[in-house]
Amino acid sequence: MAGDINSVDDLRTVLILRRTSFIVLLEPKCSQKFNLLKAWESPLPQDQFLSTHARSVRVLLSSSTGPPITAQILQLLPSLKFIVTTSAGLDHVDLVECRRRGVAVASAAKIFTEDVADMAVGLLLDVMRKISASDRYVRDELWACKGDYALGSKIGGKRVGIVGLGNIGLQVAKRLEAFGCSVSYNSRSEKPSLSYPFYSNVCALAANSDALIICCALTDQTHHMINKEVLSALGSEGGAC
Repeated sequence: MAGDINSVDDLRTVLILRRTSFIVLLEPKCSQKFNLLKAWESPLPQDQFLSTHARSVRVLLSSSTGPPITAQILQLLPSLKFIVTTSAGLDHVDLVECRRRGVAVASAAKIFTEDVADMAVGLLLDVMRKISASDRYVRDELWACKGDYALGSKIGGKRVGIVGLGNIGLQVAKRLEAFGCSVSYNSRSEKPSLSYPFYSNVCALAANSDALIICCALTDQTHHMINKEVLSALGSEGGAC
């Protein structure tokens, strides 16, 4: 990539296709160092706007909530050399076309890993302890006519299956260990360095779990992975998904 860029100044013009919540947070700092081309502020249709700046745009800043970076968009930006996305995942970027065109792609990688793991464990606590549900029950004053709300369940000692033991899944597993949970997992391949039991079949994992936490990426291979069969297997043990 470096051989195609004449100077650092070539990287100072940054294209942004849509204003998302994360872009709003980045704008003040980015505006101080870069020339931001904001496609949403132009009265021109997007394809015309991109064609107008086709020769000057080297860098594109995107996010998973913004428009996907398709082959059609890349075709309109022949000088593009670098895509930076604020998300850890790259599902919204046509990586095959980027590779064919020699466009480098950078993601947020592990920056959000611990935050997402915290949220996953928080959601499990919410489901098992029925925190949100009981809060709504009290706020709606249902206790006056229906009596006490049913007790939730502790997560200590629960068997938790993790589907996708990547960076996020591993951090979830470590947090659950602190709660005294028994952790097992399903992943594309077994990880011999870890002591957690491995299940090559998601349904078998579900059958031996009280709860499932899904940490895998959404791809063609994982689409509909959690189906009726898996839920039935989990439900037979009285678990939550």
